[in-house]
Amino acid sequence: MSRDSCLLTPSVKTVRLTAKNNFSICYSFSSSRGKTVPSTDINISTSEQLDSVWQVILEDDDFHTYQYVIEMLGKIFGYSQEKAFALARIVDTNGRVAVYTDSKAQCEEMQNHIHAYGADPRIESSKGSMTAIIEPL
Repeated sequence: MSRDSCLLTPSVKTVRLTAKNNFSICYSFSSSRGKTVPSTDINISTSEQLDSVWQVILEDDDFHTYQYVIEMLGKIFGYSQEKAFALARIVDTNGRVAVYTDSKAQCEEMQNHIHAYGADPRIESSKGSMTAIIEPL
């Protein structure tokens, strides 16, 4: 990411960044009555860019343990154990969870990593990787 602008005033501090796919991310910190209140705005400038945003969805099954999911998400995406556990809990509870958002090509690559990760050695009936699909956001 590159810093596009930085506005500093006595009451508001703003940093605007441009990320992949022309996202505009603005982090603001404003002071009100002695408290600092952070906020984040994410903007996509055109509908064409919106169409290019995809997500990887991990689907639940009975052939992979929480430990497998936590290890896989950590290894593939670099997620902390806490974040990976939270995502594992969501997929177990809801049947699916979005684990990654990016361009279609990047999501396809991450989907391939999930599908190549292999079976869960902790479960004898686990014959392969978890199922992951990609969907436009």
